[in-house]
Amino acid sequence: MRNEYGAYRPISYKNHANPANPPNPGPGFARTVGGGCRQSAVEAAAAFVLSGIGSLSTAGLRFAGASTPQRLTGATEILSLSGTVAFNGSHSSSHLHMALSTATGEVFGGHVAPGCIVRTTAEVLLALLPEWEFAREHYALTGYGELVVRARADEDNRSVVHKPA
Repeated sequence: MRNEYGAYRPISYKNHANPANPPNPGPGFARTVGGGCRQSAVEAAAAFVLSGIGSLSTAGLRFAGASTPQRLTGATEILSLSGTVAFNGSHSSSHLHMALSTATGEVFGGHVAPGCIVRTTAEVLLALLPEWEFAREHYALTGYGELVVRARADEDNRSVVHKPA
């Protein structure tokens, strides 16, 4: 589906427990979400997560202020997923945050870390922004790579942003 702001891309990850075809968690949840830009019929260098729900058997979250992520194992439900995704043609990067609940109802949230494995399914809806690009650039004040948003340019270095008439 396409509208004046870009395109939407639903992504569904299934992990069917079939003895003849055992589950393969693949490259990791966050990297696979980033691949949604690459898989789209609309070439997009930027996207953001509209919605994300599902279940994980293993989750990695880096809590606020922590330097290393925590590993949660066992059945968890994705209550919310949000963030940005950048794709430059050969590499995707994402900055995702997630809230999870455990089988006992405890809720945890934080920065999505590598190693998340889909348990049954994960449904992610990306809003693709084909006329924009996202990048991460070092910001001296925080010491981190921070989001930079730019209008994409065509091969003649002209902006591809469509302005209303």
